[in-house]
Amino acid sequence: MKDDVKVAVRKVLSNYLEQNKRRKTPERFAVLDAIFEFPSYFSLQDLNDKLEASHFPVSRATLYNTINLLMELRLILSHRMGGETRYEAAYDSVGHCRQICTVCGKTTAVKSPAIIQAVNETRLKRFRRDGFSLYIYGVCSSCLAKMTRQKNKKK
Repeated sequence: MKDDVKVAVRKVLSNYLEQNKRRKTPERFAVLDAIFEFPSYFSLQDLNDKLEASHFPVSRATLYNTINLLMELRLILSHRMGGETRYEAAYDSVGHCRQICTVCGKTTAVKSPAIIQAVNETRLKRFRRDGFSLYIYGVCSSCLAKMTRQKNKKK
């Protein structure tokens, strides 16, 4: 994970824990660090495997509780992809757009200067924008073609 992002997300978590009088456990920070090392989407099993490989195993309960905490802080997002829940590190100061196939889970980055410009030009009252995420859910062309072929076979 990039050092500036690592410092920023650790600070968000640390501040939240201090303000809400919750413990700053090494497990929470280990889970956070592991999440932000994934290049893209991951499952809870992927996260558990990564922590075990780094010789820092945590209980399933700790994983679930930490995931829920990080989702509450909007540091990670969850998506239903191909019948399973996948997670994504969501701290991005610039913003990004993605299209996600709800059948196979394939995710593709969408480069749209018009969307970025529209978000940047949107006036927000009493709110500092740090970044944004846009997810467009639908069916990719491969899955659509597969579904059409299956439909035609039944006829």
